[in-house]
Amino acid sequence: MEYSLEIDSTPNTVPGGTGILLLHPSTGETDRMDTEFLKTDTDHFLVISTRTTAREVKQKLEYYDVDERRADILDTLSIERGYSRRSSDNVHYVAAPDDVDGIVEQVRAFLDDHDGKLRVSFDSITELAYYAGEDAALEAVERIIAELVEHDAIGLFHLSEEVHGDDVVDEFRALFDGVVDLDEDGSVTAEF
Repeated sequence: MEYSLEIDSTPNTVPGGTGILLLHPSTGETDRMDTEFLKTDTDHFLVISTRTTAREVKQKLEYYDVDERRADILDTLSIERGYSRRSSDNVHYVAAPDDVDGIVEQVRAFLDDHDGKLRVSFDSITELAYYAGEDAALEAVERIIAELVEHDAIGLFHLSEEVHGDDVVDEFRALFDGVVDLDEDGSVTAEF
């Protein structure tokens, strides 16, 4: 299955199973890129959020005019922070943002439960590494990419270059089929 991409400097389409690393200096422009990725050529999508709560993800989707009926959200923060949670068919929770097994299991369940063109956005690997450690974050990404390949889905994974050493960024880079580099000035380069 082929998926269209609407991100500057990227190929027009990528095959199912493609993992894309979004390297960025700050979170400013990432919401726009993330939502363009999610609303293009998609039947269902999952947003894994280690940076914001489900309520904030919904606000982002609404602001950027993304069809929420296609959305599932995995909120990794609310339970640990003691926020009230409203369970629904499309909002899921894990106990804590370092619950790597729980996150991977939720990705697998989402991909098993939906048909058609499926996308996963992971916002952000940097936050997962903060909570669970860089080795656990690398392992989680590897496991999620394996699920994308098995289910013919694609994924966009956010990583802040400023936080990690060059060697760690290179380890993450090596896991992906494509790397999109967002500069401070908003310009984009990509390597696939």
